[in-house]
Amino acid sequence: MQPYEHGPFEEREPMRREPPELRRQRWAMLILALLALVLAWRVIAPFFWPGSLHNPAAAPRAVTPRGDLAEDEKTAIEIFQRAAPSVVHITTGVPTAGPFEGVLQGTGSGVVWDKDGYVVTNYHVIKEVAESGTGRTRVRFIDGTEYPAAIVGYDPEVDLAVLKVGVPPEKLVPIPIGTSHDLQVGQKAYAIGNPFGLDHTLTVGVVSALGRAVRSPSGTYMQNLIQTDAAINPGNSGGPLLDSAGRMIGINTAIISPSGAYAGIGFAIPVDTVNRVVPELIRHGRRVRAGLGVIVMPERIAARFGVERGVMIREVVPGSAADRAGLRGLAIGPHGESLLGDIIIAVDDIEVNSFDDLRAALSQYNVGDTVTLTIIREGREMKVEVTLQPLVP
Repeated sequence: MQPYEHGPFEEREPMRREPPELRRQRWAMLILALLALVLAWRVIAPFFWPGSLHNPAAAPRAVTPRGDLAEDEKTAIEIFQRAAPSVVHITTGVPTAGPFEGVLQGTGSGVVWDKDGYVVTNYHVIKEVAESGTGRTRVRFIDGTEYPAAIVGYDPEVDLAVLKVGVPPEKLVPIPIGTSHDLQVGQKAYAIGNPFGLDHTLTVGVVSALGRAVRSPSGTYMQNLIQTDAAINPGNSGGPLLDSAGRMIGINTAIISPSGAYAGIGFAIPVDTVNRVVPELIRHGRRVRAGLGVIVMPERIAARFGVERGVMIREVVPGSAADRAGLRGLAIGPHGESLLGDIIIAVDDIEVNSFDDLRAALSQYNVGDTVTLTIIREGREMKVEVTLQPLVP
């Protein structure tokens, strides 16, 4: 019978056994390779693990004395220790309705203004509570104690608000107040606040620029802001910007950042503005604005009269501050021609190119202050002094 050509019963060649001499050679080569590996390890290992991996006698190293702190370090430490008790952490919560009911929460910083329990912060920190008329505002002090706060007043155009907390006077440490009109670019600046909810954080930088303009929460421009590179992040709003004497020179209010976090450009409301506005908010709950008593011409219509810069007065309110100063509005000449009203191009040394500019410039003054207007009348530039009056809402 012939075996199957393929299949499980196919005939195979019988397995041949390896010669003993070849097996001995293989074992000898393996043993030599292991010895070579051990030898190599003994030669190379000391370069990576000198000595034993563990030392039972290991102990902490001796500390190298550092010497005295640098003067700028001492200054920063002293400023923080003195000012931190005056800085508070503000949290807000507003109930939301609709399919996503819950609480809209916000956070920011503030400064203790006086021993009566008034606290100053940014308007945008408490905006949701102020606009909704509901919700809560709470103030936490450096010792961790927290109290409810009432909104006393606010001014969206300068982004300032005043709260009040009912705490014992001994718990209140008012922030030292400085000045901002005499600041110089390059001065050291110290910011204290609660960025991202992290209590009492100190950052250090310089006054980077002065006289900056940034939009307020109301949409108008806040003038003469301080620019600083001291790190300011969400949560720093409402906290103080301090000088090297530990005095508040501004209230941190805004940043410019593509990401929404620190990018080296932050802004603070100058303390001269704060010191002017806050007492009014405490007295009246709102700011009594200073004005001229004029009605201005809309810019697009003024442009038809050839007005290329400044703000043209359309009408002077009889008996107003502008009327007493002799300012003129649009009038009709003896031959029926239009006589242009005075064109305001500056308030003191603040240039005016639009109504927003005029309103922002006047916002830096109080009722009763006297300002010098630069105007154009009949093609001639002249100066007129005006004592500002209360602005009728």
